[in-house]
Amino acid sequence: MNLRAARPEDLAAIVSLTQAAYAPYTALFGGPPIPVTEDYAPRIGRGEVWLLESDGELAGVLTLERHEDHAMIFSVAVSPAFQGKGFGIKLLNHADQQTRLWGLPETRLYTNAKMERNIALYLAYGYRETGRRPNPYRPGWMLVDMAKPIDENTTG
Repeated sequence: MNLRAARPEDLAAIVSLTQAAYAPYTALFGGPPIPVTEDYAPRIGRGEVWLLESDGELAGVLTLERHEDHAMIFSVAVSPAFQGKGFGIKLLNHADQQTRLWGLPETRLYTNAKMERNIALYLAYGYRETGRRPNPYRPGWMLVDMAKPIDENTTG
């Protein structure tokens, strides 16, 4: 496995993988999840996107924002061909490592309340729910805010 920063030429592959990874939720939500509609080009330019490759094939994408007092996971997407094999955890581990490198005390994320399987995974990984709120961009959608403290010894 190889984890690397995304480059501009990776944009089409990132969009394709993200669409495939989130496809089951499009029907559940009645519309595409926010990461599917995101313009990743500026994020690539800011160094916020990392790719996880397995045998030369794109397996996963992590989008991680650096803020003043925390890191924010915007998206964790794993290709359907690689789901259930621990690739999501590898991406979460990288988010922890990057947050630590930046000297920040916690990693945060938010997810749709209907993504119950993902919420359970985040809880098992050490995140705690910090609140719920309406999605400001999608009326009727509820977001679950989560956070995980990071220290020198946190690995998941």
